[in-house]
Amino acid sequence: MSMGRKLAQARRKNNLTQEQLAERLGVSRQAVSRWESDAAYPETDKIVRMSKLLGVSCDWLLQDGEEAPVPAAVSSPALVTRLLEQAVGRKVRLSFYGNENRVPACDWCAIREFDGAWANVEFVKEKKGQRESLLIPVSSIHSITFVKEKEDA
Repeated sequence: MSMGRKLAQARRKNNLTQEQLAERLGVSRQAVSRWESDAAYPETDKIVRMSKLLGVSCDWLLQDGEEAPVPAAVSSPALVTRLLEQAVGRKVRLSFYGNENRVPACDWCAIREFDGAWANVEFVKEKKGQRESLLIPVSSIHSITFVKEKEDA
């Protein structure tokens, strides 16, 4: 199987459109289309980022013939999912792929619910002090940092 077909298979398995993958990689949708049709090949750094994003190894993407996807050592989507399961009810900081800033500027937010594909995130607006909630797709979350609770002395 060609790299393009493997890329398309892994992208579909992660429920991403060509446009969504392109946004996360900082390229055009047409570039992803060319890669998937084997009309062009991505740069090495893009291959590494794709493998992490899609949860497959670089070897699997690049080697001909291997049919079953080989999981990457640490798959970002799987890692984010595990962390979100542990984060329900706790204070966290979230970062997002690309220039997405789904949660307005705040010191922390709290994961209220998590169903595998979506997270309900509660935050306090910095200037107004109002609590608000947002429903955020898990695929847009790049990383999660747990905020240490202040210990009562």
